[in-house]
Amino acid sequence: AGEFDQDSRDGGIRAWLVVSGCWLALFAALGFMNILSTFRAYLATTWTADDLSPGAVGGAIFAYAFLSFLLGLHVGPLFDKHGPRWLILGGTVSLVASLLLASVDAAAAAAGLILAALAILGSLGSTLLYVPSVAAVARVFSAHHRGLAIGLATTSTSASGLVFPPLLDALFARVGWAWAVRAIALFCLALTVAANFLITRAPGLAAGTEREEGERGEEKEPKEQKEGGEKEAAAAGGTAGFAPTVGAVLCAQLGSSLALSYLPRYALGRAGLGRAEAFEVVAVANGASVAGRVLAGWAADRLGPFDASVGCCAAAALASLAVWLPAGGTKGGVMSFAAVFGVASGGGVSLAPVVVGRLCDAREYGRYYGTCHAITSFLVMLAVPVAEQVFDGGEGRHPSLVVVTGVFYVLAAVAFAAARVVVAGRRL
Repeated sequence: AGEFDQDSRDGGIRAWLVVSGCWLALFAALGFMNILSTFRAYLATTWTADDLSPGAVGGAIFAYAFLSFLLGLHVGPLFDKHGPRWLILGGTVSLVASLLLASVDAAAAAAGLILAALAILGSLGSTLLYVPSVAAVARVFSAHHRGLAIGLATTSTSASGLVFPPLLDALFARVGWAWAVRAIALFCLALTVAANFLITRAPGLAAGTEREEGERGEEKEPKEQKEGGEKEAAAAGGTAGFAPTVGAVLCAQLGSSLALSYLPRYALGRAGLGRAEAFEVVAVANGASVAGRVLAGWAADRLGPFDASVGCCAAAALASLAVWLPAGGTKGGVMSFAAVFGVASGGGVSLAPVVVGRLCDAREYGRYYGTCHAITSFLVMLAVPVAEQVFDGGEGRHPSLVVVTGVFYVLAAVAFAAARVVVAGRRL
């Protein structure tokens, strides 16, 4: 692998091309996750209970979560050893193949094929695109400069949530299931092919053997890599500060996912908004999240990612308990909450890769971030629907889930502060 030069590290043109490639890859990978709910809603109107039981759909969602978890434990170490080229290429093929297989006629006879394609190949494609893309940005930016870069790259999360669901709804109405899904597959293919060229052509990303600059500019020799994803995940788990960091990221993602998935129903059921207005609330939150990710990344490079994360989580908790809870029954209140919460929660979630980067050097980043991402994504995907049923019952009228969201963010702020003390001590 080539060494990084002045033009490809910490702000050079090649480093920012990697950020652009990461943006495109995440747009496709997270766009796929965003459209799963749209797929589910459409298929629910096509299939009857006799065609496919709700348990089969739930089983597909569990399979997606579980496979993403297992893959995440291995993808990070593979990135450290071999770089992103073949991982991102494999993610491109898997994601597009899952959509093409799912584009068969949405009849009951094809139900098993559609669910299997989305669960198995979809989880493989999303994981192979997500983890190596983020890790590639961490590789070409040093620890004190990657906050803004990762913040900009992860704005694609919010953008994909604004683009994919309405695009799919329009395509379903115009051309039906098969050609709508094929059109999305072609769109994702274009995004991921561009991402392949932008990310894997940067020098130093061909393999995980390049040298890492130390804090004083000296070069560190590569460390021997351990064999096996589970062993490497266990090694990451034993690092000082890793457990509280994962706990903090988990609480922040639980709070964000609960609020954003519950917000439309709450706007309909308690605030009395119409369907179009309820989706406007989600659009406001997603739009504000873009600004939050950029601002949080900028702050992380100057204040440190742990302190910036504490601030974002505290602001999200305050928005939930001081704005949403007392004023969420009105249109103005829920809109105000969506704007404030979007900025705070977007910043908190986007800083997870930056915080993890402070626990290791760049050569080991894939292992650490892959493990963190696998654990948190798996638990969030399982916990959110359970929490919605336990605390609300699907009605969208009870404020208990609002309180739970605020509590999760309080716990996240405390855990980030604890991790900061373990990793960096009491000094700023």
